[in-house]
Amino acid sequence: MALALKSVGVIRNPRSHGNRGATPADGPDGVRQVEPMTPAALARDLRDFAADGVDLIVVDGGDGTVREVLSALPAAYGEVMPTLAILPSGKTNILALDLGAKGGWSLEAALRKAREPEPAYKFRSPLEITWADGGRAPVRGFVFGMGAFVKATQMAQSVHRMGAYHSLAVGMTIAGAATGALFGGARDVWRQGVKVDARLDDEPFRNGARFVLMATTLKRLPFGLKPFGPPTDEMKVLDVDAPPSKLALAIPPILAGKKPAWLERNGYRRRAAERLSVASADPVIVDGEIFPGGEVIVRKGPTLRFLAP
Repeated sequence: MALALKSVGVIRNPRSHGNRGATPADGPDGVRQVEPMTPAALARDLRDFAADGVDLIVVDGGDGTVREVLSALPAAYGEVMPTLAILPSGKTNILALDLGAKGGWSLEAALRKAREPEPAYKFRSPLEITWADGGRAPVRGFVFGMGAFVKATQMAQSVHRMGAYHSLAVGMTIAGAATGALFGGARDVWRQGVKVDARLDDEPFRNGARFVLMATTLKRLPFGLKPFGPPTDEMKVLDVDAPPSKLALAIPPILAGKKPAWLERNGYRRRAAERLSVASADPVIVDGEIFPGGEVIVRKGPTLRFLAP
């Protein structure tokens, strides 16, 4: 059933890479566009959307904007979530890539799709990250990481300053991280890892240094990479001991999604889980943003519906 245009709201981030210096396009009558510049303004706009019956929210921004919107949605909408459409206006747009949204997927294209008698949808469940001390509000995103992933994200910020974005930025970051990890010694900052106590579901805690610890619910990553294995709807976890053993041999099968038996024997583990519990003093990354460590719980969140190109 087509969505009525009076039920459409747009959250636009003018600071996103693709929106800088651009004047927002005028939407059709009944389409509300807002540009909240603070978390409080975003929360207020979402409450207004919910009160007015907005049931399609178009997020015009990058992964960070998506993370902020998803994190604020439950307080505004409760358990009945709106349909979402993601415009790839950021620097990497990893969720938009997973959904198949490319450069031509604009506000106008999303509205045309919403008018169709039977619009196409894709369903994804974000990760929900909570801190045991309750000192920080829960965060919802699609990629969680620790260890070398934090350093790689910091490297990505430098890559962006060099003018590389989207899949090119991801490729350059992976290449730079692999080079640092491969050619550094066991005490190199890339290889020494971070101290983490981690547990999947009800398994016993695994203690020790991790080269990388990551989780995602995404199905498709840039360049067809499959570090978490075959695409599934589950929360997928990649857990690698530090310093990584036989890294030069391990990188190709890991990125290709293969699982030779020797990988796990050498400290490379892939798992599907409902809950990942970690305890570490080191920071964590959620969709490109650095957050403090501590006792952190990562779980698969509720399923959301996305308008598909």
